[in-house]
Amino acid sequence: MGTPDFAVPALKALLDCGHKLSLVVTQPDRPKGRGRKTTPTPVKKAALDYGIKVIQPEDINLSPVKKKLKSLNPDLFVVVAFGQKLSKETLDIPKLYPINIHASLLPKYRGSSPIQAAISNMDKTTGITTMVMGEKLDDGDILLSLKTDIAFDETAETLHDRLADMGGDLICNTLDAMDSLTPIAQNHELATFAPMLKKNDGKINWRESNEKICAKIRAMTPWPGAFTFLNNKLLKIFKAEPIKAAMNDTMPGTIIEHQYNEIRVASGDGIVNILELMGKSGKRLKAEEFLRGNKFEEKARFTQNGS
Repeated sequence: MGTPDFAVPALKALLDCGHKLSLVVTQPDRPKGRGRKTTPTPVKKAALDYGIKVIQPEDINLSPVKKKLKSLNPDLFVVVAFGQKLSKETLDIPKLYPINIHASLLPKYRGSSPIQAAISNMDKTTGITTMVMGEKLDDGDILLSLKTDIAFDETAETLHDRLADMGGDLICNTLDAMDSLTPIAQNHELATFAPMLKKNDGKINWRESNEKICAKIRAMTPWPGAFTFLNNKLLKIFKAEPIKAAMNDTMPGTIIEHQYNEIRVASGDGIVNILELMGKSGKRLKAEEFLRGNKFEEKARFTQNGS
């Protein structure tokens, strides 16, 4: 059971490891893009390429769907980024376990955005976890976990892809060790949460430290995108680096230098050097390219809103 790109490596890994998939369950096809064309989910595309039967229920807990699942007499469910909550009756269908693949080292960062949370909070490490699914969000007993370092320039996009591949490896390792694994209860007192992101979560607060701002930019790339405003116009920031400097009384958000290939902005404790951004052209540009067609007024300042 899975839906987005993140779930595809696990699907492929299960097949490559020789496991029999009786069925793939994914979300219904939805309109996507500017043309709002109905598009199959990435998991559906992959499953059909392998010749595996796919169903796309609006609600997996409806009686006809549960009847279908029970008829297959499955040993296991493998669930990764599926997008629907499974009821207790549905979770009880497999003979062994319903297993979930989660993109954090649980109990840290339960919820929808663990990858972005790890980068935004400037964590040095993160990982992937397989767990026995429970009724509550990501609170099930842990089967296996795999740790990885977060690179200094890691974006949510690059970490997403790495963790997706790790998830494929870990689910195979989990199933191979199933006879000897004892699920371990999470320490719920240590649980933290990473809720679903909203577009507004990408707003940059220039009063924060330069390292925190740069981490947020990396965490919000590619979606929802880190953004700021200049003269009521929205600018998206895709890449930046922190520079240590004493800013004294300079107002955070003030553009203090813009020449050649750099746009230097005052933050709460130093400088954010913007390297890639997008303005009204709608194109992602390096700072040098952006400056060819855009001029900043003296003491111009980025703000948190368009007013």
